[in-house]
Amino acid sequence: MHDKLNPRMYRSEPLRRCRLEECRAACCIHGAWVDQTEERDILTHAAAVAAQLPADQADPRDWFDGRQESDPYALGGVVQHTTVIPSEDHYGGTACIFLRMSDYKCALQVAAVQMGSHQWRFKPFYCILHPLDLDGQGRITLDETNALLAEPGSCLRPADEPTPLLETFAEELDYLLHLQPQPRKSSSSR
Repeated sequence: MHDKLNPRMYRSEPLRRCRLEECRAACCIHGAWVDQTEERDILTHAAAVAAQLPADQADPRDWFDGRQESDPYALGGVVQHTTVIPSEDHYGGTACIFLRMSDYKCALQVAAVQMGSHQWRFKPFYCILHPLDLDGQGRITLDETNALLAEPGSCLRPADEPTPLLETFAEELDYLLHLQPQPRKSSSSR
């Protein structure tokens, strides 16, 4: 496991994760990059995903905006961007098309649970990873937190006591390191 984690992940820092009732999925403001293989899987299960969305967001032809980028570390070599829709009720006034404004949950995640799968079955790699990132060697790390903590919509909040980052991000790390293929290095423009 040591070769998959940046040394920073072994530190303790006074941070805690956001809570959905506090942040209302602010991280979904700009949509997400989705690997081609993830996109195909989502579209293969479009009926299950569409059932979790309001009617005006349920057409699979509207889920991806056509922007693509090469990503040599993505399983399919290319990532596609989800559609971002205007949303007056969401942080920043926009949201990923998969965000359910009724409860601020991701339709991909809700669909997976409804199907009896792991909650992240359809969730894009980069969404599971956030607010973690990959360093230049493809190891999981956490970006410098000053900017993250200054951002009102951040997925991190200050905490009273330092907590090991391995504990703070235990659920994501367990999933990414044990259930999924080797983490992929993010493209520099992401």
